[in-house]
Amino acid sequence: MNLFRHIADEITAALRAMEAAGELPAGLDLSAVTAEPPRDPAHGDIATNAAMVLAKGARKKPREIADALVARLRQVAGVTGAAVAGPGFINLRLSDDFWRARLADVLTAGRAYGDSTLGQGTPVNVEYVSANPTGPLHVAHARGAVVGDALANLLAKAGFAVTKEYYINDAGAQVDILGRSTYLRYQEALGQAIGEIPEGLYPGEYLKDVGRQLAQLDGSKWLNQPEDVWLPELRAFAIDTLMASIRDDLDALGVRMDVFTSERALVQSGAVEAAFQALSDAGLIYQGRLEPPKGQKPDDWEDREQTLFRSTQFGDDVDRPLKKSDGSWTYFANDIANHHDKFCRGFAEMIDVWGADHGGYVKRMQAAVKAITSGKGALDVKLCQLVRVLKGGELVRMSKRAGTFITLRDLLDEVGPDVVRFTMLTRKNDAPFDFDLAKATEQSRDNPVWYVQYAHARTRSVLRQAAAAGFGGLDAATLAAAPHARLTDPGELALIKLLAQWPRQVEAAAQAHEPHRIAFYLYELASQFHAHWNRGKEESGLRFVIETDRDLTLSRIALVQAVGFVIQSGLGIFGVPPAEEMR
Repeated sequence: MNLFRHIADEITAALRAMEAAGELPAGLDLSAVTAEPPRDPAHGDIATNAAMVLAKGARKKPREIADALVARLRQVAGVTGAAVAGPGFINLRLSDDFWRARLADVLTAGRAYGDSTLGQGTPVNVEYVSANPTGPLHVAHARGAVVGDALANLLAKAGFAVTKEYYINDAGAQVDILGRSTYLRYQEALGQAIGEIPEGLYPGEYLKDVGRQLAQLDGSKWLNQPEDVWLPELRAFAIDTLMASIRDDLDALGVRMDVFTSERALVQSGAVEAAFQALSDAGLIYQGRLEPPKGQKPDDWEDREQTLFRSTQFGDDVDRPLKKSDGSWTYFANDIANHHDKFCRGFAEMIDVWGADHGGYVKRMQAAVKAITSGKGALDVKLCQLVRVLKGGELVRMSKRAGTFITLRDLLDEVGPDVVRFTMLTRKNDAPFDFDLAKATEQSRDNPVWYVQYAHARTRSVLRQAAAAGFGGLDAATLAAAPHARLTDPGELALIKLLAQWPRQVEAAAQAHEPHRIAFYLYELASQFHAHWNRGKEESGLRFVIETDRDLTLSRIALVQAVGFVIQSGLGIFGVPPAEEMR
């Protein structure tokens, strides 16, 4: 039960009753009416803006609407107080019994508590990682992988039909460079002296492995062959080899894609020509010249007639070229085809997770999606800012194997996948992030991963303690039927109220496409649970297990189990297994 939606429905029913009674004009748009926690908990349990947002349409003063609405809301089951604040905001208070009844909601649903039908099965495509297959994944890729995967899981929990997709950028100049770099390492593997790696080729030692594998497979087959013979073969071999490594790294991180789409295959299928024709038929392609970028003119600037897409009609800053001077397609044209292909596969809702260096590309891609889908599709882009890896506050040196960056595998070997996944979600994706290896593994409340896991481990410890004390019947159904009215301590009620917010948190985070909100919520829940645990150590009457009072113990164990279920639910979104015990 999303209690905020439940109260919103009660408010809507009261407003419709007011319309029927002639207290409000009929047919008011109630879509902007909200029911949410007040900014200051001292004001009550739920606040609604109903009177404020309806005043203009009703041609009444907000206070007049609020006074009439409050009179009706006081009759709603579970409401013990309704008051008007300021110019017309309404604050509601709910009974302790209403809050305690929410424990049964949690215990009945178990780990599925918070599952929502908000998405109504709407298909959503979440594309993330999508790194060029020219080397191993690095820590910035790790952040995009974690954000994308958690967002996809969050949307699935909120009732959307999610497809996780990796777009393989295996077309264009960068994979030709990869093929030439592989040829150099192949020559090296066969005993030839290659000297210094020429500028413009990939220097990472990871390509030594690729060269050795090729030499073992084909021997000297490609030596002394012209480039146009060996380049397509070595390029494909290197892409396949490095993509296998990338898949292994993602698997180690717990990221498993539903779909891998090849840019090269998409281009060869004629998808770019199809997208271009669709834009042309819509009158969105023309031949023209572009003004040079503002400021200093680039050395490679060409003042020439180009094939342009009218992206400014859809919110972009300038129109964009779709063909290069040699007549081949631009990367942008290929990307339009990629998103057109997604739309044709049934995805009107698309989310891309990109690195921060793609920030200037967002407007044009969103414009393209609007154009190619005739306004029926929408693209949200989540930009992930850079990650610095620190140890004890000192910047960690680059990986020798990668040549220029710290690999995802380095990070996983250092702290493990669960720590990487949770830690990467403790900041909003568009905020710079310092991943401190020391802090990520320390056992303190300053480490959110440990702090939340410790809270779950403590819930398991309480259940084991209760069982050892002879309390049977600790299954969820029995605990849901326990006499929860015995939970009267303010700390217990505060925990219940926070647990009851979980379904709203899931829906709000899903609607905003912000999985980091889940990390913040879990940390707050862990903090409250630890605080209540500590009170029990100081005051024996607040302990969870009271051997002489079975009913009170069962009620408190119900609360503990509910905390455990919600933590499990949240960690499930992150793809992190909950800890049974901490050593």
